[in-house]
Amino acid sequence: MLELKNVSYSVQDELGQKTILKDVSLKLDDRFVAFTGPNGGGKSTLAKVIAGIIKPTEGRIYFDGEDITDLSVTDRAKKGISYAFQQPVRFKGLTVRDLINIAAGKTMKVSDACAYLSEVGMCARDYIDREVNASLSGGELKRIEIATILARATKLSVFDEPEAGIDLWSFGNLIKVFENMYQKTQGSILIISHQERILNIADKIVVIANGQIQNVGAKSDVLPKLLASDSCRVLTDKL
Repeated sequence: MLELKNVSYSVQDELGQKTILKDVSLKLDDRFVAFTGPNGGGKSTLAKVIAGIIKPTEGRIYFDGEDITDLSVTDRAKKGISYAFQQPVRFKGLTVRDLINIAAGKTMKVSDACAYLSEVGMCARDYIDREVNASLSGGELKRIEIATILARATKLSVFDEPEAGIDLWSFGNLIKVFENMYQKTQGSILIISHQERILNIADKIVVIANGQIQNVGAKSDVLPKLLASDSCRVLTDKL
């Protein structure tokens, strides 16, 4: 489904050119894929390159066999790629209902929109008509964003540390959301995470450090090495 060929990304700073991703080649067609590795290793940058938020300096990206390297984030969304930010965006003047309708690409019945909120552990009647603004906490925004990804039901859903800010919500429910999402969409879910329980549901784990892929393989092969190593901060289940 998704293929990256020799993808690199560099930026210019006060010290000169800085390489964030270097010659990344990868094929992903698994149900659940987890990107993990040390902070600052390039995981979020790679996810944004996949979503089209930033464009690679070098290399090509293919989705279902089509070269999407030069497509905008909007055009990639139309092709079936969703992206959930680590820090969700606030939209003054836009209600939660509006946001879910936009994500679904249609005007939904209130009961259907509420069902998505219920799936992420929110009391729908308390939130459906609220503005997506500063009155919402980071955890509430995170769950609303996950609900919009559910409503979109795309071929590829990318989540940047979805566990961040959901300490007031059962972590087990988050795992169930991802499992249910796959059942509904039959698409791929790519998750950036350090959380062991999320890595545990992955079919494939990709370890990224220093802008390069350090290891990639089935969970059964990669996770035990991570847990036995200090090279990657894998958290315990304390949410």
